[in-house]
Amino acid sequence: MTIKFIFFLFVFTTSLLNAKEVRVGFGEKLPPFVIPETNSGIEVEIVSEALAYRGHKLIPIYLPMGRIAISFKNKIVDVVMMDVGENLNIFGGFYGEAPVLYDNYFITLKQKNIKIKKPEDLKGLQVNSFVGALKRYPEWLSEIGKTNLYSEKNDQSTQALLLNFERVDVVLSDINIYKYYAGQSKSNPRFKNLPVDFHPFTKANPSHYQLVFSDSQLRDDYNLGLKELVKKGRIKEIYKHYIK
Repeated sequence: MTIKFIFFLFVFTTSLLNAKEVRVGFGEKLPPFVIPETNSGIEVEIVSEALAYRGHKLIPIYLPMGRIAISFKNKIVDVVMMDVGENLNIFGGFYGEAPVLYDNYFITLKQKNIKIKKPEDLKGLQVNSFVGALKRYPEWLSEIGKTNLYSEKNDQSTQALLLNFERVDVVLSDINIYKYYAGQSKSNPRFKNLPVDFHPFTKANPSHYQLVFSDSQLRDDYNLGLKELVKKGRIKEIYKHYIK
């Protein structure tokens, strides 16, 4: 045996001995990133493969977004997909690299010709968003958030319907999540699939989507695995599988 092979065998064996079942808290309705029905999705697959690089096994736990941070603080899970706008360092959290970026837009019906260039443009509009948006984007939502015109819902599957039925003027969503649910809504005979405008208002910030770990070594193992996935082009392959 060569010294190189012996070293590899030692590292491999050590990894197996330290391998863990890792409970990761994901949002429960975030396709194509998280699809609970099949334990799949872009983010689920990336996190699973990154953890597996060091022999760890992903145990996905699907939660309402409003319970993500609470579940971490109460040690119900070992890892959460993001901090949902709350600093989890003070609760023993170790931040890992972001496996994905959520590309959020304000979305409106094209026929309404709504222009959104600054926070004041939301005044008087009925806005529906995902849970945690107000904490994430206070510069845009703090004023409208003080009114009954603003609402946050854990279930984003209704956003395309709300917009098409003109129950709201604006929805705030990741572009791929909205398109996924708009496609699903076509089975509803009342859904007209009206053309929409996507209004960019911010650049996706990786720090908003960092995984948070209760163990620093587990965080390091995940980061190493994620780096390998990037180097091998595996991340792009996973994205292509879900986003045609």
